Amino acid sequence: MHELSIATAIVEQAEEIARADGADRVTAVTVRVGELAGVVPDALHFAFEVARDGTALAGARLVVEQVTARAWCGGCAEEFAVGMPPFFWCPGCDRPSQELCSGRELEISGLEG
Repeated sequence: MHELSIATAIVEQAEEIARADGADRVTAVTVRVGELAGVVPDALHFAFEVARDGTALAGARLVVEQVTARAWCGGCAEEFAVGMPPFFWCPGCDRPSQELCSGRELEISGLEG
């Protein structure tokens, strides 16, 4: 389960951010996870509970903000949701898109202490 290595990285980065801000404890971490990031939110929550033990995040909650995968169509200058499984064909002009606008995010977007 690669979610455990992701959760461990989240805990380590959150601890670094908290230390840099002079905080000794984190009560919540918010992460943005793109629809195409290959991360299962339930597995990430479980892994986070394991990874946070014995750290400044012990007892912290994980808030996962899911980001919809969206692509840009140059032909009709519109953005559209690609869905899951992803379908990169513009529903407006029926042409393929090669520009992904969102959906691969995996980032810490906020900490509470």
